[in-house]
Amino acid sequence: MKNIKTILILLVSFTIINVWLFRFNDETIFRGGDALNMLEEFSVYGFSETFTYLIGFIKVSCAIFLLISIYYNKLLLPAAYVIIALMSGAVFMHFYASDEMIKFLPAILVLISTIVIVFLNNKLISNEK
Repeated sequence: MKNIKTILILLVSFTIINVWLFRFNDETIFRGGDALNMLEEFSVYGFSETFTYLIGFIKVSCAIFLLISIYYNKLLLPAAYVIIALMSGAVFMHFYASDEMIKFLPAILVLISTIVIVFLNNKLISNEK
């Protein structure tokens, strides 16, 4: 179970870092509405550029904290809960914008993966007692 948790942490963290730092300006099939990049996508949802960068900073920070939590577990739950909240918001915004299901897919997968990370973490902690 610990290996699965670590793999999911790596998957979630690198996905968030990739999207926000390396693919921020790239057009993908997963962008909301007719957006061609992250700023346009947040604009589709009615958010400002400042809000976009704030969410990006929080997501990347939490992704880094998740990576650190592989060695320092106390960071896992706070980082995971923030990611769960933000990814729930992302799923809601895709729904709100009436996006096709394919555009929901990355947000849903990251959300589910992060929930599984929390579940596995709690299971591993309870097994240690």
